[in-house]
Amino acid sequence: MRTSLSNADLEDKQNRTSSGKVAIMQPYLFPYVGYFHLIEASDVFVFYDDVNFIKQGWINRNRILVQGNPHTFTIPISNISSNAAIKDSQISINARWRRKFFGTITQAYKNSPNFDPVMELLHDVLNEDTGSISDLAIASILRVYDYLGIAKQFEKASVISPHSHGLGKEQRIAAITKGLGFTSYVNAINGKALYSKQSFKELGIQLSFVKSKNIVYKQFEDEFVPWLSIIDVLMFNGVGEVRDILTQYELE
Repeated sequence: MRTSLSNADLEDKQNRTSSGKVAIMQPYLFPYVGYFHLIEASDVFVFYDDVNFIKQGWINRNRILVQGNPHTFTIPISNISSNAAIKDSQISINARWRRKFFGTITQAYKNSPNFDPVMELLHDVLNEDTGSISDLAIASILRVYDYLGIAKQFEKASVISPHSHGLGKEQRIAAITKGLGFTSYVNAINGKALYSKQSFKELGIQLSFVKSKNIVYKQFEDEFVPWLSIIDVLMFNGVGEVRDILTQYELE
């Protein structure tokens, strides 16, 4: 992952136009496909790793399909606190947790068409000796992109813009976006409840929202369960099919 700007990047900033877009989002563990639509809608995706950890959010947990129903799995966090930054929240995975998790995955997906390569992907991520949930969640996303053979530029807010940390939410987003040489910012569709296009326009930023289209694929013979972890998408769809699914969004 590229976590800093090279001299060439800094020079290139002068040539970028408002057609390029930046997305900024907390790192989520094996997130659902809408998160990947946000990445795909951006030219640079910034992991918001230095904001506070959100309990009961999607940073350290997600859902898979177990016997036709959504099942939530969770990465344990040591001394979990909403006052700690995501990058400072340490995971607490041991051999027993791994056995249970991989056992659940095997039971749920052993008959799926892509079980073997996706299981290898999961082992690559979850067998790493990663200290923070931020690094683990980021690793889960980068490994998916490696698997799909798609090149994207990723950055960490804590690396490229630590000086903007004390700003208000909209002001910091604008500072990060402009710092990367862009004037367009994309947010998830539920961001409409939080941000207004007019407020960002006053900050010199064009705001757009990413809306996922209706994503449906075959999950065994069960009734389709939408918006599960990307793990589910990968288990039931080949690389080409997943790449196509990642294009199924629109901007508002």
